[in-house]
Parts: sequence; C-alpha cells; structure tokens
Amino acid sequence: MLIKNVAERPLTIRLDTRTLELGAGEEALVTAEEVRDPVLRDNLQLRTVAIVRPATEEEGESLAAQG
Repeated sequence: MLIKNVAERPLTIRLDTRTLELGAGEEALVTAEEVRDPVLRDNLQLRTVAIVRPATEEEGESLAAQG
C-alpha cells in the first residue's frame, strides 16, 4: 500500500519492522503486514496518514526485496 502523511507536520511512525520518517505530504510504500501493525493502524484512525492506493506488483516486489 502507498500511504501519505496528511498531517501538516513531519511524522515518525515506529513499526515493528522499521521506522518511517515522513515529511508533510510525503508518501511511502508499506507491506500488507505493516498495514496491520497497531502503530500504523492508530495513525490511520487518527487520520495523520491515509492510504493512497494499493502498491503495484512492481512496487510490491521492490519493497519485498528491500526487506
């Protein structure tokens, strides 16, 4: 999934697998496992981040290769 920081300030999200540093308006790819992380889910519920769209197959493969 592609997520976006919709807050007006930088955001640090400490997931079990990694830490995401997102400036205001920045986007990042996260895995399906990371979407289920309680910390990310809390940020989604607080609406500090939003899901933009599912990752493409190529983006998913690239993300899997990084981890």
